[in-house]
Amino acid sequence: MLSGMKLIARWLLLACALVLLTQWDIGLSVRSFGAALIAAFVIGLLNAVVRPLLVILTLPVTLMTLGLFLFVINALTFQMASGLLEGFQVSGFGGALLGSILYSIWGLVIDLALERVFSRGGAPRA
Repeated sequence: MLSGMKLIARWLLLACALVLLTQWDIGLSVRSFGAALIAAFVIGLLNAVVRPLLVILTLPVTLMTLGLFLFVINALTFQMASGLLEGFQVSGFGGALLGSILYSIWGLVIDLALERVFSRGGAPRA
């Protein structure tokens, strides 16, 4: 039950992060919070399914660039989500690159915060 609540909380917070990123004028736009929820879901699906395939297919390039090509892969998955959805738009590769980096940082912060909140088990500390 707790893991389901954690997943829903992560999804909602990542959608909020997308809405926040649109306020920074980096080339992202989200029509509504509902569109941000769908975009966060689609980005998560692409990161779970497509991204590992891209990482494997581009492994030689990733090794030659010492892992920096992973930023390009993240930007491509971000741009793929934009191409699949009407309510979420990314203007150009630069916007996708910066947006994916900032979205990943927000994701890391959200994961750390949720891990701290949900690891307490609901019992207050003395």
